Amino acid sequence: MAYGTPRPSVSDRLRQSAQNPFVAALLGGGVVLIAVLILAAVGVIGGSEKKTTIVQSPISQSNVADSKSGNGLSVHQIYEKDSPGVAFIRAEVVQRTQSPFDIFPQSQRGTATGSGFVIDDSGDILTNAHVVEGATKVTVDLGDKSYDAKIVGRDPSSDVALLKVSASKNDLHPLQLGNSSDARVGDPVVAIGNPFGLDRTVTTGIVSALQRKIEAPNGFSIEHVIQTDAAINPGNSGGPLIDGLGRVIGINSQIATAGGNGNIGIGFAIPINTAKKIADQIKKNGAVQHAYVGITGVTITSSMSQSLNLPTDKGVLIQRAIGPAKKAGVKGGDTQVTLGGNDLVLGGDVLTAIDGKSVKSMDDVISIVDSKKPGDQITLELLRGKTQRTATVTLGNRPANLQALQPQQQPTIP
Repeated sequence: MAYGTPRPSVSDRLRQSAQNPFVAALLGGGVVLIAVLILAAVGVIGGSEKKTTIVQSPISQSNVADSKSGNGLSVHQIYEKDSPGVAFIRAEVVQRTQSPFDIFPQSQRGTATGSGFVIDDSGDILTNAHVVEGATKVTVDLGDKSYDAKIVGRDPSSDVALLKVSASKNDLHPLQLGNSSDARVGDPVVAIGNPFGLDRTVTTGIVSALQRKIEAPNGFSIEHVIQTDAAINPGNSGGPLIDGLGRVIGINSQIATAGGNGNIGIGFAIPINTAKKIADQIKKNGAVQHAYVGITGVTITSSMSQSLNLPTDKGVLIQRAIGPAKKAGVKGGDTQVTLGGNDLVLGGDVLTAIDGKSVKSMDDVISIVDSKKPGDQITLELLRGKTQRTATVTLGNRPANLQALQPQQQPTIP
């Protein structure tokens, strides 16, 4: 059984981001600076031969208790209840490859595999956007039946996609969607998916942390992510993360890796509350719009304020202003310096509040902007030197990817 690995470009982008740990971009959401992550989807079938070793591990707990009620289902009961609604997804993709010995790029066809789950009796299925990225045809297996699936819409900014199959209600087993806001650190969870093509595999663990941030396929950040130690491997992408009562609280999306592409006990799931909002927008409009303000900034610390003689020790030092922010008169930096081995740009405004609410970090800014929609107006309170000023910004629609917003490299002038 030969399977490829998740596309390496995501790890490359994360490594590049990690080279500058001070700067987080807010062009809608931000670039999240974390350890190397890989998208947890099996790549293209038919690549170089790989040997998969299956090691059997005992399940440490036979019952999964709900943290609030104290009652819960056993892992077996959750599996019996939910696994019929977990989908095996195959996406036929065309990849363009460039050999140093070829003048023109070559096209290579393959099949990417991942997971998904049924959310209603109309045939709607949630999965990750990266599972079906570039797909020319998508096939969904539910139990022993296979269906051609339509991609209703995909949102790279949240890594959520909505598929639809034409199946009878008897063949559809919708999973109950929970409330990811109720999740607590330490709560037991179950993941069901298709790691390495092994269909409907169940693994168990706990909620390891909340409010994590991960990078979306298009370079922006995804907020309020659930971290879990339930084993998630390539092929689990798009599958459900389930609480002790059998309710979906997340979509398994990424894993941290120590250099390979296997599980090390650090996985990340898109919160189901986010996924529900995205799915509703896709159903209504066929696409999703995200607000963006158009700034990159650095969270100001006390030591940074003292070293750079800034007018405040709280807020965000704006590095770059483009689009809506620039149009509203927000000023970015113009003088490059190095502080503690990190590149910064000085001379920009300092953002201290939005709509009267104090801003202490880039996380505050990201949360506020993410709660808005394109066309909304926000008022920024700024310091330019020691002069206080305000700017009213009409939020724009987030571009398709972060790379499109990066400054172009200036030509060398002799």
